[in-house]
Amino acid sequence: MLIVDDEPFIHQLYKDILEFNGYEVTGEAYDGQEAIEIFSSLKKKPDVIIMDHRMPNKDGVDTTIRIKEMCPKVKIIFASADTTIRTRALDAGASEFLSKPFQINDLVSALDEVE
Repeated sequence: MLIVDDEPFIHQLYKDILEFNGYEVTGEAYDGQEAIEIFSSLKKKPDVIIMDHRMPNKDGVDTTIRIKEMCPKVKIIFASADTTIRTRALDAGASEFLSKPFQINDLVSALDEVE
């Protein structure tokens, strides 16, 4: 898993949830540009990326487009409070869209569905 969000507490929350449910976090990015750099540098690409939208340097939709160009098979779960970009996120290649705030089991269910 790659976690992409500009809020450090979200990273810790996602890591705790993911690791508790048996998932491995292979990378973390705090903005879209950093996510692209980390993703491209990883020898073993993550199966799933959890992507926020509103971030510095590059937003989640633009980041999703770029990462999907590099690796079309990667699954991206969009997690954003900005529900107005739901259609854009899915059109960009996101597999799922979760509206923040969401229940922990919603994230686990989305992970189960995309894997």
